[in-house]
Amino acid sequence: MKRRIEGLSETAHPAADAVPDGVFLVRVDRAQYRFHPAKPFYILHLSILEPRELAGRVISGRVSCTPKNLWKLGWFLRDFFYDADLLGRDEVDEKALSGLRGVVKISHTTVNGTSLLNFDGFAPASQWAELSSASCLKNTGSEVA
Repeated sequence: MKRRIEGLSETAHPAADAVPDGVFLVRVDRAQYRFHPAKPFYILHLSILEPRELAGRVISGRVSCTPKNLWKLGWFLRDFFYDADLLGRDEVDEKALSGLRGVVKISHTTVNGTSLLNFDGFAPASQWAELSSASCLKNTGSEVA
């Protein structure tokens, strides 16, 4: 038996609206903890605020919670100004993460045919102007002396 499923052929090609590698001002929409015996992690759903041409698109990626990789989760929490009292008590409240703003640098990697999004860096939202202009210069090939 054959079935026609509208839109199925579009999944065979990379999405035209995929977010490119780069630096973005984002807001945390949702964070979900996922337990895995060897590699627990948080899934972050971030809405792009800047640059304007990509505003409203969503970036989803993982931040590992293994003891070896806790530094990256801490970096994210500090730069997005997560509640210092909760952080001091080693607590992460998923509801308290919603609405936090900051800058994220992303890249994509392909592993075994699967495209993965990497969070390469974080910064406070107050550094957006500086980081976005530096990113634009790098993308145009200009060098800052």
